[in-house]
Amino acid sequence: MPASDTQTPLLQARGIRKAFAGVRVLEDVDFDLRPGEVHALLGENGAGKSTLLKIFGGVHRPDGGTVMMDGTAVSLPTPQSAATHGISLIHQEPLTFPDLDVTENIFIGHQSNRRSRLRPIAWKARYREAQRLLDTLGVNLDPRARMFGLSTADQQMVEMAGALSQNARVLLMDEPTASLTPDEAGELFRIVERLRRQGTGIVFISHRLEEVFQISDRITVLRDGHFIATRNRADTSIDEVIRMMVGRPLETFFQRARAEPGKPLLQVEGLCRPGRFEDISFDLRAGEIVGMAGLVGAGRTDVARALFGIRPAEAGNIRVRGAPAAIRRPADAIRLGMACVPEDRQHHGLVLPFTVTRNTTLASLRRLFPRGRIRPATERDLAERYRRELAIELRTVEQPTRELSGGNQQKVVLSKWLLTEPEILILDEPTRGIDVGAKQEVHRLMGELCRQGKAILLISSDLLEILALSDRILVLREGRLTGRFAHDEATAEKVMNAATGQTAEGAAPQPASRREGTRQAPDTPPPAGR
Repeated sequence: MPASDTQTPLLQARGIRKAFAGVRVLEDVDFDLRPGEVHALLGENGAGKSTLLKIFGGVHRPDGGTVMMDGTAVSLPTPQSAATHGISLIHQEPLTFPDLDVTENIFIGHQSNRRSRLRPIAWKARYREAQRLLDTLGVNLDPRARMFGLSTADQQMVEMAGALSQNARVLLMDEPTASLTPDEAGELFRIVERLRRQGTGIVFISHRLEEVFQISDRITVLRDGHFIATRNRADTSIDEVIRMMVGRPLETFFQRARAEPGKPLLQVEGLCRPGRFEDISFDLRAGEIVGMAGLVGAGRTDVARALFGIRPAEAGNIRVRGAPAAIRRPADAIRLGMACVPEDRQHHGLVLPFTVTRNTTLASLRRLFPRGRIRPATERDLAERYRRELAIELRTVEQPTRELSGGNQQKVVLSKWLLTEPEILILDEPTRGIDVGAKQEVHRLMGELCRQGKAILLISSDLLEILALSDRILVLREGRLTGRFAHDEATAEKVMNAATGQTAEGAAPQPASRREGTRQAPDTPPPAGR
């Protein structure tokens, strides 16, 4: 059982602040962890949970505030310094070296502290110590086995053994069960319980609320980078936690005029990619925005990539303007009048060293210059046109795109795809990491595109952005559609219940019927054979 309320916290944070590129991620956040407890850290996507864990783990430095161990202020400028203080961060995706064996991965990064440069490593002793650590965790792994081929669960066990090898007193676990089967998650919880009994403090992030209420002692909720509340697990409920996670005013968001949508431009039937998503069916009509909500790992970006041909689905049908469409690569989607603004603009949306002009025309070069001879003056004129229309702030369109702010870079991505003259736009996190003014500009642009008869699939981790802008809302959980709501019936609580696997009564729902929550006829007929 965890220590009493009166005991000095093992790990404590007071007034933590952090911003990235001027965007505030954490503001005046308090948190504490007691010896021998599991403290869950919850919040919507973008609430600041992972950033706080990375500050504790020495990955990020806070802009302000204090971190304390055993009541004494500490500095954690690097992961090595965090390890020195007994803090170990277990990432959602294990950070292991596949070509090394289990033992080498357990001791990597701190073996130089155990031998001089000239003395060879005592491998027999090292393998015995690795076996002892694995036995302590109750893990049946060969310490000489190569990491390559081990399951995600086994790789996480190796990371936990590595933490024990450094006498970790605090384990920071960021979505550790996201890639695990129920049986593997159960095994992980058994080990967590064993470590808790030994006095280890564990910070646990998970979007699976049923897991949180199974394993945690206390729960802290963050929202928009702010501390909301800490509750004992026994004194709260899933419904209360969800209300704390989403309780923001909707009035501050852009409100667009809504009209009756037109004909279907995109129809998706039974789309599947094993291990990523399954049986995804919906339609997208002219002049409407369909929002796609869900938590980390729900499969929203995977669906977007499949629709645009980046990683095609392995089963199911896609129809564009009523005709069957074979989309095996992005060029196929572009020819069909589709565009996709990716989640990661810097790595997947832009070539940062290129000028704003070249990034603007990049997806349209073949259409603009079919003979292969690029006319720089034409390119510049087009870039200037979108600079004016999207109010992009820059010195010159010949400026390297990397010099622009995040919001202006996002507008360049949008201009690149608008130049292709699409009818169907897939917008994956179009306002992530940009300031309020840039968000309003993007929201205004989306409204204008709908008035022009375009159809938009909006993927966003900002739940209230989804609620404010969408005509209909689809909710994904672990690769399956679990909710469908019309604009007038959607609430933050309903969407979060579907995203976390809860009904209003707290029970896990069945996958949503294609008829549920639509304003008109069903999106599509059921796929054959289903």
